[in-house]
Amino acid sequence: MQIDWWTLGLQTVNALVLIWLLSHFLFRPISSILADRKATAQRLLDEAAAAEASARTLEEKARVAVEDIASKRAETIRAAIEEAKAASRELLDAAQSDADRMRADMRLEIERLEKSERRAEAERASLLSVDIARRLLDRLPQESHVAGFVEGLAEAIAALPEPERVDFCLRGETTLTAPRPLTAEEDSLCRSAFERALGRPLEFALRVDPTLLAGLELENNHTSIRNSLRADLERISATLLTERENAG
Repeated sequence: MQIDWWTLGLQTVNALVLIWLLSHFLFRPISSILADRKATAQRLLDEAAAAEASARTLEEKARVAVEDIASKRAETIRAAIEEAKAASRELLDAAQSDADRMRADMRLEIERLEKSERRAEAERASLLSVDIARRLLDRLPQESHVAGFVEGLAEAIAALPEPERVDFCLRGETTLTAPRPLTAEEDSLCRSAFERALGRPLEFALRVDPTLLAGLELENNHTSIRNSLRADLERISATLLTERENAG
């Protein structure tokens, strides 16, 4: 086989020209286009990475903000719960205090009503006893309403301490209270008995008080001596009332 070197040389030259043409008019623009596209793609990747980093930063900030809001909300809720508990305790304490005060007031009111009722019962009993005594006295002679109490009053005068007996004699404002006006005999009987008890005469003014029922009462500005049925009934009523209060 014989090689045609002219033909081979021409074909080689043609190949070299073709390669030069391709590299000058095709490969370079394509390389430039590829480089531009690569740069654009890299720029887009960089922008995407920056956007992703910014998004992560924003996400972190949002997460921190949410956590801060949640923490503040939890703290606010805890504070509100504590405040509600404190207010509830205060209300309960106030309610308990009011209840205790109301119970104490009720006890005092009950005691007051019981005392008032006992006093009313004692007063009713006293009125009843007075009415009974008055009915019984109406059956006795009128003389006994006074004369029967003279000696008892004289004995009470004699039992006074010496300064008080002297005081009765020296002061002129002594009053003798009787359930009715005294007869001359009763007046004389009283003056005689009082003189014996005091060792000297006693001047007195007479005062009539039917509520005495029976008996006599002698008094001045400093001393009072009671020897009457009314005084006895009052002492009995006071004793009964005291016993009932003590028993209650």
